[in-house]
Amino acid sequence: MEKGKKKTGIMGGTFNPIHIGHLLLAENAKETFGLDEILFIPSGLSYMKSTMEVAPKNIRLEMTRLAIADNPSFVLSPVEVEREGNSYTCDTLDVLRREKPETDFYFIVGADSLFAMENWKQPEKIFHHCTILVSVREGSDDYQLMAKISYLKDKFHADIRLIDMKEIAVSSTDIRYRIRMGKSVRYMMPDSVIAYIQKHHLYQ
Repeated sequence: MEKGKKKTGIMGGTFNPIHIGHLLLAENAKETFGLDEILFIPSGLSYMKSTMEVAPKNIRLEMTRLAIADNPSFVLSPVEVEREGNSYTCDTLDVLRREKPETDFYFIVGADSLFAMENWKQPEKIFHHCTILVSVREGSDDYQLMAKISYLKDKFHADIRLIDMKEIAVSSTDIRYRIRMGKSVRYMMPDSVIAYIQKHHLYQ
């Protein structure tokens, strides 16, 4: 990565709904690697997920906007929501690189996603155009993960770095379940997102 270029993190996901785990990961990545900003990119139509429980894309975009509103370093990008058809990371990167040619991109993923990335559309393009930042449990010595990183570095000449994080036991799946069961989701998401979900009777 070149000196003097803007350093932008990419935080993509279904965000169905967005929660504190997403926000903490983004903040930790920004601080650890000195990123100038984090782009939050809700997926439009995710080809890897069933659409049965996925809220409409404009609703997920609005929840993401509410969640990041108080952090000036977090920026909402509607690039995938505005595009028709399936959301592919390689296509999104093409758009971002055209829009921001003087930017170095850092793609933020969890360890589970790293194991799957080789099966994504045109993974070589992703590895070529981004530094990959992988979230791992703090103090974790995961042999399988390290072996996968070594394999991807050899095959794709990937630049993969680790983000040490304490484990956050929050998931969008659990949040949706708790809402259906009428249980509290307080402290699992920003209050503004909870209020939006309640107002629009989402996930019930």
